[in-house]
Amino acid sequence: MDPQQYENFYHLLLKHKIELVTTPSSYNLMHLFPNVYNYLAEDTARLKIYPLHSPIDVEELKKEFHRFMVKDFVKSVKGTQFPKYFDSMVTQSEFDQWMDVFYKYRGDLLTGGIVVKEFLDLKFYHTHSNEYRVFYMNHRPAVIAQNSDQPPDAPFPPQNLIEKYSALDSPFYTVDYAELTDGSWRIIETGDGGVSGIPESCDYIQFFQELHKNF
Repeated sequence: MDPQQYENFYHLLLKHKIELVTTPSSYNLMHLFPNVYNYLAEDTARLKIYPLHSPIDVEELKKEFHRFMVKDFVKSVKGTQFPKYFDSMVTQSEFDQWMDVFYKYRGDLLTGGIVVKEFLDLKFYHTHSNEYRVFYMNHRPAVIAQNSDQPPDAPFPPQNLIEKYSALDSPFYTVDYAELTDGSWRIIETGDGGVSGIPESCDYIQFFQELHKNF
């Protein structure tokens, strides 16, 4: 649901005396990455934000970023023909044509505005990046799961980094962490806990036991 749909849903349920644990403001915070960005800025990629369908000066982007990727406030279009990133070789004309493609791919799912993010060099193990998804339940990192089919013995995110983001203003949310080629770790995504997919590596029974225990 986009934030307005969620707000409508929340208030309709209230009329039936059902109060969701996640308020519309908390949903809005975690579902739309630019809203939570300032809380994560020192541990995530730099970004610039643009209104939908507004002109984007690619020369300015090339001055700001060595390489950069494009998404809306919620998702990218990875897994499509859209470039994984752009670099200093892209021209304004090429970039504008690709943005037309981006808008077509996102279609009715387009949310918020456009986010241009610094592209991070992720570390790979046997062709898989080393990414983890952490589900925070009532401000506890209750479930930590590999999120990219990496080998089971791939390094784990630093515990102090995971704990650092356990107090964001939502009772149920996710933060995705990834290892970079230099061995450091960065946040690459956040999400509302009810929207974020449960990784295949996760023990589903344990997940719902944790959900029950923490709520």
